[in-house]
Amino acid sequence: MTPTTPLRVPILMYHEIAPRSATESRLAVSPDSFAGQLALLHDEGYQTVTAYELTRALTHGAGTLPDRPVVLTFDDGFADFHSQAMPLLDQYGFTATVYVTTGWVEDAGPPPSGRRPGRMLSWSQIEEAAHAGIEIGAHSHLHPQLDQLPVTALRDELSVSKVQLEDRLGAPVTGMAYPFGYSNAQVRQAARELRYGYACAVRNVMMTGESDPLALPRLTVRDSTRLAVFRDLVRGSNLRRIFLKDRVLTKGFAVARRSRAALPRSA
Repeated sequence: MTPTTPLRVPILMYHEIAPRSATESRLAVSPDSFAGQLALLHDEGYQTVTAYELTRALTHGAGTLPDRPVVLTFDDGFADFHSQAMPLLDQYGFTATVYVTTGWVEDAGPPPSGRRPGRMLSWSQIEEAAHAGIEIGAHSHLHPQLDQLPVTALRDELSVSKVQLEDRLGAPVTGMAYPFGYSNAQVRQAARELRYGYACAVRNVMMTGESDPLALPRLTVRDSTRLAVFRDLVRGSNLRRIFLKDRVLTKGFAVARRSRAALPRSA
């Protein structure tokens, strides 16, 4: 990417890569659809970078970006990233960033609260992905709405996941994604103090040079994202129309969360 080219980078957000028969999630993308999306990216000349590489170029001017960069991110740490996504990524020489909810790791013991949302990555699979060049980031420990937590619980969620991943991988973990995409000034400040270099939200807009590194916008890819719509996503076309329903729902949720956060809470 030349210095005169405006920085507009699609950061795509995935969850499960699984057929409809294997999940009820509307955020899941079938392996066939995912394969078609990767083929489109390859044919149109896109090159993948990790969220870390993008942020280093954005905030520190370190490294260079390709002419058509794209970032593929995967939230939660579903096991199908290892079985379905990684072989397809390898086929095209693509990389990705996976944000792991450490309390949901398959062999981490029973989750302290609730249950896992599906079959999750094991520690050995996470380590294998990291060794293959996949960036591993944090996605909290128990996947709460971070903007609803008191300060002590908030810092625990952000620090426990970071420390556990760093201990297992033997390398710094500098990036995270907010569960549900929710954050506020307090959450972002806590992330900054705990030495996260960047964090991903959602927002469903293209990332630009003006984007806050602690609230990088991502574009949602889901079961209903047909290939023509996917092409528009990565080009940054028709985003307002594509995500009209999401924007309406997000505004409503934001008002409700701010109201709840204003209520007195016990630490």
